[in-house]
Amino acid sequence: MRAIWKGAVSFGLVNVPVRLYSATENHDLSFHQVRRSDGSRIRYKRVAQADGEEVPYKEIAKAYETEDGKSVILTDEDFASLPNRSSKEISVERFVPIEQIDPILYDKAYYIEPDAMGAKAYGLLREALRESERVAVVTVSVRTRMTMAVLRVIDEAIVLQTLLWPDEVRDAGQLNNLDEVTEPKDSEVAMARMLVDSMAGDFELEEHEDDYQIAVEALVKSKIEGGEVTEAPEAEEEESGEVVDLLAALQRSVDRAKSARGESGGGEDSSTDSAKEGGTGRKSSAKKSPSKKSTAKKSTAKKASSGEKSTAKKSTTKKATAKKAG
Repeated sequence: MRAIWKGAVSFGLVNVPVRLYSATENHDLSFHQVRRSDGSRIRYKRVAQADGEEVPYKEIAKAYETEDGKSVILTDEDFASLPNRSSKEISVERFVPIEQIDPILYDKAYYIEPDAMGAKAYGLLREALRESERVAVVTVSVRTRMTMAVLRVIDEAIVLQTLLWPDEVRDAGQLNNLDEVTEPKDSEVAMARMLVDSMAGDFELEEHEDDYQIAVEALVKSKIEGGEVTEAPEAEEEESGEVVDLLAALQRSVDRAKSARGESGGGEDSSTDSAKEGGTGRKSSAKKSPSKKSTAKKSTAKKASSGEKSTAKKSTTKKATAKKAG
């Protein structure tokens, strides 16, 4: 695993150098949206709601929307002015009974691993948490934002689990039909208790598995073995607000300018050739090549005429010799 944070846990005068690792990973299945006919991927563009125009990444800013629907655009300078509470210290504030923290508050979990020099102090903190049956309430800055968290023990590791802020938990009183729930009769409660007792047992994590993911993976495997695989066509290159090849961009600009004047553009092939040969050298070779062809033609013509003369002389000599012999 790769550490995402390095710092120290401090409780009292004890300081424990540690590293932080993500304790969980999400294995949710990911499906791509494609065109049914050929499997081509569906792409999304950043467009402005007002006019539908595509917005380059460099022109995108962050905005905060107020409760009445107004947007306040925040600049990089605005964010730089905000209080920065980043810290490389996990500071223990108090030790509290674990039952006082409602599980709904638990968020992201991280394993805490000690550096070699902090192994002894790490063991001390771990045993203190175990024996006290309490969790340590701490503050920590993970990914630049200060948050509440608790330290608790799972097997041989100390786990840091971030907590939601109180206003991040929705009020159950906002549910619509809770007022319609009536108190059950004593006989109904007794029957429900008997059902609970008949189904009572221990929680065994290994007995549970994601049957949906297993079924999807089996389905995909069977389709692959049956040859039901679609090769998506290659995507066409499109201009965007991101980094592009400078030479190609310049060539497209030249082609567009020529097209606007009614001239024919060089197209992408010409931009590729220009990259290989250089614009000036290509023009020079284009001018020279016709003269080479012309010279070659003249040379061939001279050779042909001289050959014809030589053949004619030989023919005349043969005729003269024949006459003398006669």
